[in-house]
Order: sequence, then structure tokens, then C-alpha cells
Amino acid sequence: MSPRKSDERVLLAVDVGTGGARAVAVDLEGRVIAEMRRAYQTRESRPGWAEQNPSDWSDCAAQALGALGRRLGRRYRPMAIGLTGQCPTVAPFDAKGRPVGPGMLYRDNRAVDEAREMRDRVGIEAMHRRTGHVAEAFHVGPKVLWLRRHAPEVFRKTARFLQPRDVVLRRLCGEEATDETNANATLFFDLRARQWSPELLADFDLDPTLFPVALAPWVVACALGQSNGFGLPAGVPIVIGSADSQCAAFGAGVVDPGPVSEMAGSSSCLNSAVVQPLADVRVTHYSHVVPNRFSTELGVNTAGAAIDWAVERLGYRSHTALGTDAMRFRREWEKLGGRAADPVEMAPLFLPYLGDGERDDPSLRAAFIGLSSRHERRALAYAVLEGVAFAVWSTLVTLQQAGSPLTELRVSGGGGRLALLSQLKADVLGRPVVDLPHDATVIGAAMLAGTACGLQDEARAAIDGVVADGRRFEPTAWGREVVAARATWFERTLREPGVHAGSGALPLAIAASTGGGR
Repeated sequence: MSPRKSDERVLLAVDVGTGGARAVAVDLEGRVIAEMRRAYQTRESRPGWAEQNPSDWSDCAAQALGALGRRLGRRYRPMAIGLTGQCPTVAPFDAKGRPVGPGMLYRDNRAVDEAREMRDRVGIEAMHRRTGHVAEAFHVGPKVLWLRRHAPEVFRKTARFLQPRDVVLRRLCGEEATDETNANATLFFDLRARQWSPELLADFDLDPTLFPVALAPWVVACALGQSNGFGLPAGVPIVIGSADSQCAAFGAGVVDPGPVSEMAGSSSCLNSAVVQPLADVRVTHYSHVVPNRFSTELGVNTAGAAIDWAVERLGYRSHTALGTDAMRFRREWEKLGGRAADPVEMAPLFLPYLGDGERDDPSLRAAFIGLSSRHERRALAYAVLEGVAFAVWSTLVTLQQAGSPLTELRVSGGGGRLALLSQLKADVLGRPVVDLPHDATVIGAAMLAGTACGLQDEARAAIDGVVADGRRFEPTAWGREVVAARATWFERTLREPGVHAGSGALPLAIAASTGGGR
């Protein structure tokens, strides 16, 4: 690598994710030049619960940013910092900014009753029209109501509910704010008016001061101060940014209808751009990070997490080893040609819903179906990757039925590192899949910061370059025949009461679709 000039411009991103915080430097061509990570733990003390220590969000983000600042030294010139993070995850804080309870993650499903009460009180269609969402335990609002009911002493001490990115903003410069996309996920924010809804807050007897001011994602919230402790120059602007999936969509170039972004991390978030919100209540909506657009969102709670689980439980040394074994299995299956057994007999079916429920269905559970003593470990490895691909496909079917087109799927994050997984997605979708060379979340956060600071042309060109450099997978003839047959099995299985905990009643997302199916 040739020496870089001492004033080379870079954009920074700080991402408070599910597994840890990271600080990343991106050059103006969209290349990641340095990244620092600090991990933290998730506690799952009861079924359906998922908690983190809110202090870890700010501490680990500060440590990662400080390490990045030292790595950059005087060789690079930071132009702006963009913030992003997991959403909707929330924690209660007192008037002095101290956490008074644990952070409840997006995949924490304890607030099922509270979500039902919100739907009943406001009405499903009315709530969707006002907020772009339909209440599930996934959202911030039901979590807040759960705390008030089940931990009243915590609720009494709470002065503010903050999401992880909000906590980091306060740590960096002392300002307390959120952005429209994180506010969307509370269910107390008016999607079209782009402001907190006094009526919705009053419906649930919540003081408006419990939530911070909501800024547009492209707003400069503050600037780094003198002696900031991060080894970075004073005065660097900090752009509020957005929820991680929304930054990923921007970093994947999804600003107009057609392409869909998949942020493939521990969970998968699927986002498309629309000019106006869709009427289908199964589709969630957020403010887009660009003006005059909205972003749809659907997701799978344990996509990458299901692969992590399989690597450990099936005894593989790495994700690459699992992917290699699964690819061998597929190639041998392809060689069988017409001599192959019925597709449902070649490998078990895997449902990847390992988080004690999905965001739109807290009752859904994971399973291997059709397992036989004939099946070796590689058949299970194949089934796991296929099951994740099917979960993504099943979710995207809903998005297409709602009226959002799908021309290609652009994948970033850990889920874009296994070629077979992307090929399976292309096969079942019947559309091209593009694996982006860099994580679109941090690219998006960095380029959003650049856009807010006068580098719009550079940011647009950098994102276009990242998409153009992606690895492209096209549907195959074998996939159209074999994978499609197994996808039908997958969809049929999702309608079976046996894979749903509790009463076995079909969830809203399934019951709302035509004919009682998805």
C-alpha cells in the first residue's frame, strides 16, 4: 500500500450492535480502513428474555472509538462521525443519567400481553396508519408498559427511556436525543407527521418527557469537545444517524423502490424504499434516512444467530467449515440428477427460530423436521443454511404481497460471507442476490454523516462503488426445481400448530394473510 497523505479525509461510524460496539473508519471511496470492536454479553435468564447492561453500550463504544482514534493518529483527517445501533432495544435511566434497569433487546419477547393490550386499545389498522407498526413484544412501547406493570420500582425511578445509540450520543458529547427511526420503533411516534404523538402517549398515560427529542437522521446533533479522550480533533461533527437496519439500507443503495437490503447479522432485517407507506398491516415502516422516502422493514430474529448455534452444536471449527461441508452436500446432491430421492427425503428441514419466538410471532419455535438416521452432519449443515434462506424468502413474500417490488437482494454483514447461503436465497427468491464487500451498516452510517457535512457527491459515488463491487449470485435451474419443492414444505410447516408454543393459535402475521397462510 502506498503511503497516505497526513490530511487524508475519512468518515467514522460508531455502531452499538447486538454482540458489541465497534468504531470504523471509512475513506471517501467506501473502503473500510480501520475497525475496532469491543464485545459485551447478552443474558437470557428466562425463556423469551434477552437483556444487556446499558453501561456496556456506552463504555464499549467509547473504548472502541478511543482505540480507533489512536490507530488513525495524525495520518487521517476525520470529517464527521455517524452513529447507529440495534433497535428497538431500550433501557430506563434516572434523572442523573444512570441506568436503573437492564436493557431489553429487540428480541426480548416478554411483553406479549402488553403488546396485545396496545393493539386492542388503539386498533390494528389505526395503529399501523399512525405509527407504521403493529404492536408486538419486539417494540419499545410494550416493554415500557411491561416495566410499569412488573417492575414498578424501576419505572418510578425512570426519567428517560433511551436506546443504545442514544446512550452513546450522550457519552460522546452530553446531548440527549434520538432520531426518527428509533422513535418509530416506540409506537408513540407519528410516522407521517414525524413527531411524538401526544394522543398515543396519553392513551397509555405516559409522560412525554420519558422520551428524548427526535431529530431527523441527517442532523448534526453536536460536535466532539476539547480533550475528548478519543484521540480525535475537537469540533468533529457527530451526526445522529439512525437504527442499524436503516443505515444498512442506505449503505446498500436502497433509496428507491426495487432493490431490497438485508442486514444479515445475528438477526436479519429486510428493508425496501417506498414513496408512501404500504397499507398491509404485516409490513412495518420507518422514516428513511433520506427525505421524501419511507423504509419498510420485516425481519428474522435469529438468522446469523442460528448459524452460530449450528457451528457450535454440530461441532464445526468455524462458519467456513460448516459452509464448506454444506456446499459438498449440495454438489453431491446435484450430481445425482434424476436419480435423486424426493427432495424432502434428502435432508431434514430446519426452522431457524431459536429466539423463543419471532418479532411478529412470539409463539414460533425452531425445529429440525424429517430427521432420519440416514442424515449425516453435512445434511444438517445444509439444512441450517437452507432454513435461514427460507426464513428470509418467506418474509420477503410478505413484502412483495404488500406491494413493494423486489428486483434484487443486497446482503451485507456476516450473512454475506457464505456463498451457499446467498445461492440458496437466489434460488428460492428467483432473483439475483448481491453480497456486498463491506458491511453496509457502517458504510451507511459513515456516508450519512458525510452527506450531512457537505460530502453528498462523494457519499453517493462511494455507495454506488460498494454495490458494483459486490459478488453476484443468479438463480439456478436446480434451485428452481429442488429448492422450490423444499420451500413449499417449509411454508406448509410454518402453518402447523406443533411449531407454535402455547395454544397453537396461528399468529397475526399468518392469520392476516390470504387463506390463513403466509
